[in-house]
Amino acid sequence: MNYWFLVAAVLMGLTVFLHVFGGGPEIHVPIQASALSDELRAISAVLWHAVTVILVVFTFGYVWAVAVRRAAAASVVVLMAITQVGFAGVFLFYGFAILGSPWPMPQWVIFCVIPAVSLMGMRRAGVRDAMFEEA
Repeated sequence: MNYWFLVAAVLMGLTVFLHVFGGGPEIHVPIQASALSDELRAISAVLWHAVTVILVVFTFGYVWAVAVRRAAAASVVVLMAITQVGFAGVFLFYGFAILGSPWPMPQWVIFCVIPAVSLMGMRRAGVRDAMFEEA
């Protein structure tokens, strides 16, 4: 069993929990209760729930990576890691550009930590070599 992938799955599951039960009341609910136009509230709801879907899928993706071997997990783990690093970049960019600091939106931290943990799992599993094996 690859414990690094298991840790990544647990961290991603915790991220889902924090997103739904922490961010929902703090961000999603106030936006939905605001005087913004119906269109803006609708697109906000779609984006909020789309992120929720992505986080849930990533949780199961890491669980799946625990269950399979080497090359089968490689592409999925790399895709999830790249996506999360992209999320981290967006949080950092807007944190600095609009808020002057990355700390009001610290989500970038978890979106750096989980890919680092999962890449350690790939290293542990020898996935780098398996990725370049001939089919």
